[in-house]
Amino acid sequence: MSGVAIAEAVPVRPAPVSLREAFWVWLRIAALSFGGPAGQIAVMHRILVEEKRWIGEHRFLHALNYCMLLPGPEAQQLATYIGWLMHKTKGGIVAGALFVLPGMISIMALSWIYVLYGRVGFVSALFFGLKAAVLAIVLQAVTRIGRRALKNAAMRWIAAGAFVAIFFLGAPFPLVVLAAALIGYVGGKRGVAAFSVGGGHGSSGGVEVADADTLLGEELPAHARPTIRQTVRDALVWLVLWLAPVAALIAWLGPDDVFSQIATFFSTMAMVTFGGAYAVLAYVAQEAVQSYQWLAPGEMLDGLGMAETTPGPLIMVLQFVGFLGAYRDPGMLSPLLAGTLGGLLATWVTFTPCFLWIFLGAPFIERMRDNKALSGALSAITAAVVGVVLNLAIWFAIHTLFRETLPVAAGPLRFDMPVLMSIDPWAAVLALAAIVAMFRWNVGVFTTLASAAAAGIGLHLAGLI
Repeated sequence: MSGVAIAEAVPVRPAPVSLREAFWVWLRIAALSFGGPAGQIAVMHRILVEEKRWIGEHRFLHALNYCMLLPGPEAQQLATYIGWLMHKTKGGIVAGALFVLPGMISIMALSWIYVLYGRVGFVSALFFGLKAAVLAIVLQAVTRIGRRALKNAAMRWIAAGAFVAIFFLGAPFPLVVLAAALIGYVGGKRGVAAFSVGGGHGSSGGVEVADADTLLGEELPAHARPTIRQTVRDALVWLVLWLAPVAALIAWLGPDDVFSQIATFFSTMAMVTFGGAYAVLAYVAQEAVQSYQWLAPGEMLDGLGMAETTPGPLIMVLQFVGFLGAYRDPGMLSPLLAGTLGGLLATWVTFTPCFLWIFLGAPFIERMRDNKALSGALSAITAAVVGVVLNLAIWFAIHTLFRETLPVAAGPLRFDMPVLMSIDPWAAVLALAAIVAMFRWNVGVFTTLASAAAAGIGLHLAGLI
């Protein structure tokens, strides 16, 4: 009997899974990927680590750490990484593309509705409520990441410095995060304890599964030992897929055309926006709203509300930004066709580089588990992201709760000051209610958004907004 008990206690490694079988699992993950990167990573952890046991805890977090160091959406890149580990390049493409597809379709449909019916009182009221709830969601992101990342004085100083640099000094966002990464890298390499606290959004906190008991095991896959020829080939293929359309648009339409601007702006963003979806939005809001003037601050909030209520990466809001930019400058095209093409272009140049980063870097990262310098860089980046997301939360609050702002410029200081007498009382009430619901009663993101949207419609029907 004891022999039987011992045999039953030893986990059996799952049987190999075909790419066709994996397709349906990745589709399920994509359909459930609501709630931002933290929620999406938790869903992947629950299904891939705890339920399917395709990958172990240590390997999952190692892959996540690498994705956190990359520019772009870490949840989509994590899906691509794990798909690549399991089924080579085809698996990575399937996992990464499926993760994006539901959100791409949803945001495109909502973008059409927005430009066709957004000025209708009913639709306008719905987005009024969504904007108030988005403020609560971003504040929750600040506290969630902050509790995990700011565990010592060094991390708190990095977060505070990032906030001051972004909000008061107008420092370039990529420079702030790269400076934090450099500090963390040096600290981790020298063994400073403050930079050994880990990072990322973490797992779901559920069952810990050993790598040896999973489908992938602890071994290094054969395709994680690429030749120089394979590496060069992969780099060329994905660089051409990414940059050839950009170069063609600039050559055909000129650099000042809206499609060329969308292609170049979002391609640049794909290379420099480190730190996760909320941090990316701070940079996009600064450039797309203030520099290019493709949309207004309130419309940026509307787009984030769309992304929060649909599956897929929050960075899918960039499709909405590209849609509005091209819709309002269609040239010889119809506005809807131009908007559709602009949205798809923004999506293409945003996500295609993600496959490049994974297929080019993952084989080398697989050999660098437990690297202290990389862990330190990740910890510092996550701390800086707290300050960047706090900046985003305050930016949202100013443009959600107040109708007017005054630009302040005093020496190196550059920021917008809200005009207190211009506060929107109903926006403040809805935002406060959403904050209480999420922080005090632990109401979920989707429920909060749906309730706030319904409240906005109710205020409209009552003639209050």
